Amino acid sequence: MSTHATHEVSTNEFTARAVRVGDYIALRSVPTKDRLGSGPLAMRVGDHGVAVLLRYGVVVFFDCDHDSAEQFLVEIRPLVRKPAEQEESEVLHIRVDSGTREGIDGEALNVHNGSVERLQVIADVLGKSVALAGYESQTQEAFDRIEPFASDLARTGHGGGKVGKLQKHLGNVLLIQHEMIGRVEVDDKPDILWERPDLERLHAILTEEFEIHERKIALERKLSLVSQTTETVVGLIENARTLRVEWYIVILIVIEILLLLYEMAQ
Repeated sequence: MSTHATHEVSTNEFTARAVRVGDYIALRSVPTKDRLGSGPLAMRVGDHGVAVLLRYGVVVFFDCDHDSAEQFLVEIRPLVRKPAEQEESEVLHIRVDSGTREGIDGEALNVHNGSVERLQVIADVLGKSVALAGYESQTQEAFDRIEPFASDLARTGHGGGKVGKLQKHLGNVLLIQHEMIGRVEVDDKPDILWERPDLERLHAILTEEFEIHERKIALERKLSLVSQTTETVVGLIENARTLRVEWYIVILIVIEILLLLYEMAQ
């Protein structure tokens, strides 16, 4: 169940910035002071800013100056597991106008007000977009690392005997799949929509704008292809090894037979 304190971004125009800080944020250990709501967790930052924390390692700042945001990240650093080596971020300009229709207008998002509930909905989509960007980058790296093994196999008929590295790449792919499905829960909606179904449309607009579902499907296909390619290359290398062992056994048997025949001929 979500709980909310009375708070609203008062400026007519402000920026939302989503930052991937690590693999996981221990939300249960976040101090209760300055909490504005849960589902997802929203907190007051500085004099007027808001930060929404997502457990899969993303923080979304609203109307926060750089110094306040950086100080906040320093404070929560002990709660972050496996800090991100490369920062992934997403920025969205927001305009507040109660008389306009909510939605994307050019490069900005129009909203009726800057309530915490609306910020939570926006943060949910921005956070997923940043997380997907990180997974897309990791998947491309996996493609780039596996390609030389596949090329060697096609050219020489063997993969250079680097099965261990291939299996490590396969493990990384499986980890991405696990995190995307189990931790980020890309297809799930934020808890706040149970209390505020009127914000469903805003969530749907943003989900479509950032192509969340399409990117998830494309990523799943790439991960599946990487996984299948890795398994195929590993299988072919192992089969080649098995075949060599079988030939070694045959050669040893032949040598043993020739020795036996030689002894019988003496």
